[in-house]
Amino acid sequence: MLPRWLMLLATDNWNAFGCGLSQSLILSTASTIKKSGLRDLGYHYIILDDCWSSGRASNGALIPDATKFPNGMGYLGSQLHADGFGFGIYSSAGTKTCAGYPGSLGYETIDANTWASWGVDYLKYDNCNNNGQAGSQAASSARYKVMEQALAASGRPILYAICNWGQDQPWVWGPSVGNSWRITGDISDHFNTGYSACPV
Repeated sequence: MLPRWLMLLATDNWNAFGCGLSQSLILSTASTIKKSGLRDLGYHYIILDDCWSSGRASNGALIPDATKFPNGMGYLGSQLHADGFGFGIYSSAGTKTCAGYPGSLGYETIDANTWASWGVDYLKYDNCNNNGQAGSQAASSARYKVMEQALAASGRPILYAICNWGQDQPWVWGPSVGNSWRITGDISDHFNTGYSACPV
C-alpha cells in the first residue's frame, strides 16, 4: 500500500457525466487537464467512476464495457501513464455498485489482481449494496480491510480511497485501513437545500 500521507489531486467523471463515461471522454479529459497546466499543479489521478464494466467472465474477472472502452483497460491505463497521470477505477464494497454493476464484495482478490494487471493506481471503493455488513466500526472496517489486503497482495501500489459516506465513523478506523476515507455523502450543486447530516 502507498504511504498514508501521500495525497494528490484527482478528477472523477461522476458528477458531470454519470454513466456517460467512455475511453474518448477519459482521454480527452486527461488531454485538457494536461494542456491547461492542472496536471503540473497536482492533478494526478484520472478516475473512472461507476458504469465501466459489463459483467463478469466465467472465471469471475470483471469485463470492461467493450463499447465504451474498445481498446480495453490496459490500453487506457498505458495512455494515461504516458501523459503523466495515474489511472483510477471505481468499485463498491458490496454485491453491486451504486449503479447496479458488479461489486467487489467476495471478489476482492480477483478484482485487485485484475486492476493491477491493467495498471490501475487508485481505487475509489464505494459502500452500496453492502449486504448488511455495516452498522458498526468493526463491521465496516472488516469489510474494507479485505480489499486493503487484496490490493497489498496484488504486487502493485494502488492508492485506496474508502468511500463509505461517513458511516460507522471512518475517521476512527480509516487511517489503519486505507489511504483516504470519505466522511460525507456525495456533493451536489444544490447550495440552498437542507441535508440531514449538515442542516442549514
